[in-house]
Amino acid sequence: MISTFDLFKIGIGPSSSHTVGPMVAARRFREAVLERGQGERAVTRLVAEIYGSLAWTGRGHATDVAILLGLLGHEPASIDPDRTTLLAEALRRTGDLGIPGIVFDVERDLVFNFTDILPLHTNGMRFRAFDAEDGMLEERIFYSVGGGFVIADTEADSVSAPAAAPPFAFGSARDLLDLTLRTGLTIPQIQLANELSLRSREAIEAGLDGIRDAMFACIERGLRMEGELPGGLRVRRRAKRLHDSLEATRLTNSRPAHEIMDWISLFALAVNEENASGGRVVTAPTNGAAGIVPSVLRYSRDFCPGWSDERGRDFLLTAAAIGGLIKSRASISGAEVGCQGEVGSAAAMAAAGLTAALGGSAFQIENAAEIAMEHHLGMTCDPIAGLVQVPCIERNAFGANKAVVAASLALRGDGEHRVSLDEVIETMRQTGHDMQAKYKETSLGGLAVNVAAC
Repeated sequence: MISTFDLFKIGIGPSSSHTVGPMVAARRFREAVLERGQGERAVTRLVAEIYGSLAWTGRGHATDVAILLGLLGHEPASIDPDRTTLLAEALRRTGDLGIPGIVFDVERDLVFNFTDILPLHTNGMRFRAFDAEDGMLEERIFYSVGGGFVIADTEADSVSAPAAAPPFAFGSARDLLDLTLRTGLTIPQIQLANELSLRSREAIEAGLDGIRDAMFACIERGLRMEGELPGGLRVRRRAKRLHDSLEATRLTNSRPAHEIMDWISLFALAVNEENASGGRVVTAPTNGAAGIVPSVLRYSRDFCPGWSDERGRDFLLTAAAIGGLIKSRASISGAEVGCQGEVGSAAAMAAAGLTAALGGSAFQIENAAEIAMEHHLGMTCDPIAGLVQVPCIERNAFGANKAVVAASLALRGDGEHRVSLDEVIETMRQTGHDMQAKYKETSLGGLAVNVAAC
């Protein structure tokens, strides 16, 4: 089982796989070094080496900063985004990790390997600890597999085996639909029952409300901020200007019918501009696609009748059920399958969540997720200059609107359709496998090489 609280994690931008995951991995290595103790052969030096997509687009995704912060002992969920640069710069100056006897020379000990790829995933990291005679005392290999999920190479074979089976296990959308028919439960009720095998109802409700509040807080902050995004592309924030423009016409008689699309786009832009600036976001299921689920959830709250906290929880539980299927049967990693795995997955999750929140049946929910995913198939991940800005920010706005369209089409139907969600997920997996590596979060192809980065 992939829990709702594994898919939706509060962290910082700009990338779940390139920022959140590496920070988690680096902190795990720090803990291993601390647990090891000094012993007869003291650790005097640590080396962090990153490979593949992490190396190629790491600086644009702040992977170097994330690793420094993790080695300092910080966590994505609790670190103050406004302090990340100061903390990293202090480490670059002093080399002080807060571990006695170790000096970390960033220029020497943080290695970008642009040549090799570790065997299990393109987002690989190798951490090593040495003594004063350069004898290796500790080595750990980690993979950041998308959405902030991190596995060690020793965990790869057992990562899919849960400690205890949930009461309503499902390995496919077909299984999930069959469960609804057999039990009479809805999709959010099934996901909730599975979550109850891990934590109390009170903890689940508080956690879901916390995720919702973090999503909405990210939107609100994005609506207030102005200026250019970091990184050198000189991309200007647009959310505040668009918000001001929409508010100015709110009470007029000249509002076009399609204005609702502007609001949905606005919410997504606000989140992803925050993500691009390293702000606090919720992986949903990744940072690169973090604006889609929050914007559709906000649309449900602000523009659809009958909003309640319970409806918001059903939205998130349903979205998580679909996201878990996509992650387990294909991938949510742009480095693995391209942007179809990030924005496509998020759109499918949001479409399913909105359909559930608006009272759709299980078959309509599955249909909505299928429509949204189907119309993102083949989408590449080719960020200019390795920054999660162009085309990523606008892509979230389009993904959010597609999610609403998918939910609307599904709700107008009876759930019967020709292509199943399982078939679309498998198609996405195969398409990602066949996609050339340069179109999978490397910035070695597509827009990244056809548009000048300065």
